[in-house]
Amino acid sequence: MRMGIVVGGQRETLEQAVAAIVAAEEDGFDTAWRPHVMGLDCLTVLALAGQRTHRIELGSAVVPTYPRHPHALAQQAATVHGATGGRFALGIGRSHQLVIENMFGLEYASGAAHMREYVTILRALLDEGSCNVDGKLYRVHAPLDTREGKGLPILIGALMPKMLELCGRLCEGTLTWMSGPRYIEATIVPQLLAASRAAARAMPRVVASLPVCVTDDAAAARQFAAKHLVVYGQLPVYRACLDAEGAAGPADIALIGTEKEVEAGIRRVAAAGASDFYAGVFPDGIAGSDSVARSRALLKSLCGGV
Repeated sequence: MRMGIVVGGQRETLEQAVAAIVAAEEDGFDTAWRPHVMGLDCLTVLALAGQRTHRIELGSAVVPTYPRHPHALAQQAATVHGATGGRFALGIGRSHQLVIENMFGLEYASGAAHMREYVTILRALLDEGSCNVDGKLYRVHAPLDTREGKGLPILIGALMPKMLELCGRLCEGTLTWMSGPRYIEATIVPQLLAASRAAARAMPRVVASLPVCVTDDAAAARQFAAKHLVVYGQLPVYRACLDAEGAAGPADIALIGTEKEVEAGIRRVAAAGASDFYAGVFPDGIAGSDSVARSRALLKSLCGGV
């Protein structure tokens, strides 16, 4: 299992965002995954970081689909792929109703049908340089006059059955969050395997992520996680994953404890069938604690394969 890390924070400058990715490469991580939420545009950051790194895979986790037309995203993704020397992995997702409807004022509809058409258009534009799709949601007849995107892997945030089937048939991987080893092993891996076999495709990557905190005060860290990650337990798709894991909330699925305990948790994710792990490091909330440094040191020690 390849090791990666979430890069990106709140109220960061552009230089800080790029420097975090450079540091991830220097620390030996295989992958660096940047969220696309309400801060800097993650694709622009990854393109700039591609000019200052040489080896590490750079991925978006994830770009919401509804606010961007698939042709616009294909154009930008191809540019980033070129800027990174072919080291970019495009992670996309539907986001959540709370964001798309309540914050952006867009319609959050069609589910798997939306994602199927979106990925089909992206793939045609990136690999073939043109698209002729008359779908129910998109009608796209346009070229993309660049070959920089050819071979660019497309990953989606697939957790539920319909999305996992779509991923297995059309995509190079799924990006998970708040999904523990029980759900990965019992649901994600077998459904991806069945769908990819039916489509005569290679098994997609399972790129798993969980919150990570190395600390000697696990109770304090769980209290911090329960407060700061509470929203994930309220979003329907993550709630379903937590329920399948038998977790009351995000704090119960986070990997928290000593170096030995957290490493054991990461190895359980690998044993469940994940091909990649990217850690969302968070502090234990204790003033003067070195929990973030300890977490990163442990993750660095596991680079090279778990």
